[in-house]
Amino acid sequence: MGQGQKWYVVQVYTGCEETARTLIGQVATEGEVRECFVPKYETMINFRGEWVSRTRALFPGYLIVVTANVDKLDQALRKVAAFTRLLGNDEGFIPLDAREIDWISAFTQEGRRVVGMSEGVQEGDEITILKGPLMNHTGWIKRINKRKRLAYLEIQMFGRTITTKAGLNIVRRKP
Repeated sequence: MGQGQKWYVVQVYTGCEETARTLIGQVATEGEVRECFVPKYETMINFRGEWVSRTRALFPGYLIVVTANVDKLDQALRKVAAFTRLLGNDEGFIPLDAREIDWISAFTQEGRRVVGMSEGVQEGDEITILKGPLMNHTGWIKRINKRKRLAYLEIQMFGRTITTKAGLNIVRRKP
């Protein structure tokens, strides 16, 4: 990450994250925005009887912009022909803290901000993650939907506790 670059959260309409990302890319100059992305997670869906890989928004209704000049970013967002709002408070716009950036960076990389699919086994009520980003992070898992191959996670992000999803395939169950 470049000198002085901070990560800011932009709120958009849920389901319009990619459209807003494209529009921001069209109005913001290269000096204003280093990276603009929608954090996603990979999951498997059953499409016409076949399991196929798909990506979904990790934080529906939000995207992240990396910039050194938040004021220029704010001006650029005013030109976007869609609802976009930088998260902040009365004192100004609040960048993500180092812990939140580290969380996103641990599971994604620049150019591909997608949290990969995890695999695990279930023994009674215990889940053991065999591979993937959820390995060593079973404490985040609050519940599992085996049929949809999803894990519901509770994490600290954007200054509060949020629930999000990640792909989890339970490959076998032991009684």
